[in-house]
Amino acid sequence: MKYRQIGTDPATRREVSVLSLGAMLFGTRTDEATAFALLDRYVEAGGTFIDTSNTYAYWFRDTQGGESERVLGRWRASRGIDDEVTIATKLGARPLAPGTGYLDNPEGLSADTVRASAEASRERLGMDRLPLLYAHIRDPKTPLRETVEGFAALVAEGTVGLLGVSNHWAWEVERARAIAEAGALPGFQVLQYHHSYLRRRVDRPDPHAPDGPFGVVSGDLLSQLRQDPALTMVAYTPLLSGAYTRDDRPLGPDFDHGGTAPRLAALAAVAKETGATVNQVVLSWLIGGEIPMIPLVGASSVAQLDESLAAVDLELTQEQRTRLDEAG
Repeated sequence: MKYRQIGTDPATRREVSVLSLGAMLFGTRTDEATAFALLDRYVEAGGTFIDTSNTYAYWFRDTQGGESERVLGRWRASRGIDDEVTIATKLGARPLAPGTGYLDNPEGLSADTVRASAEASRERLGMDRLPLLYAHIRDPKTPLRETVEGFAALVAEGTVGLLGVSNHWAWEVERARAIAEAGALPGFQVLQYHHSYLRRRVDRPDPHAPDGPFGVVSGDLLSQLRQDPALTMVAYTPLLSGAYTRDDRPLGPDFDHGGTAPRLAALAAVAKETGATVNQVVLSWLIGGEIPMIPLVGASSVAQLDESLAAVDLELTQEQRTRLDEAG
């Protein structure tokens, strides 16, 4: 396994594995025995960065979520896991009532909600301190200043370490960070967005916003990361839910543009040259790029997880990276 530092403050920064394990389906589609096997294998391989949310995965059981956090809490207790594994969770998208969802009835990011939801997550996870807490989705109804101050208060109290943000417009991220800096408060340092080797179209209206998807790594976010290397990007759904390798998982209209075919061809060629799988090339490309990212992968079996873990040791040559970068 390889590791990198996230965060800059000596009091809250963490060293985490360059491959993160997503626990979204644990306790719902993935039963507890399988979840424990995946977690055990991940830690055995040196993995130290696990991702969840207080809303995972309400849509499978018509609940408000929390199933994933509860499974992780039971796993931690049964294995004696303490601070050596960084478990990141998120709040803001939890539906306020069963039968509703994050689009029509989310909890939001008010200061009171941030405090109450963080406490509930700590209880489900069995943790006195959350090492990394994200604002999961944007909340236009709450002023950014209130959200920033609400998160910062938890850091000051010692119940939260690093702060992260997911699924916000780039301008919201920067404005929130500016508010924090002006007030000498801890700000968002870890970003979590969708990113993969194939680039998704961002010019189409999205169910969340008429201007397009705000949860996708855009040119604005890439430029921000390039200018501020203290920020960390965690890339979710890097393997496009199996679309790179499974015929029953088509790419869909978001990838219907001129860059997709040449990028797929370059990907296939590099995979053949290295003897690696296409998925492994994608993960290696993300981990070792000019703007390094931490891929967040899911798995439904230990064999599937092992494929992703092996990508950490795949070293692409500079010529291969250039070919991949310039394709399309």
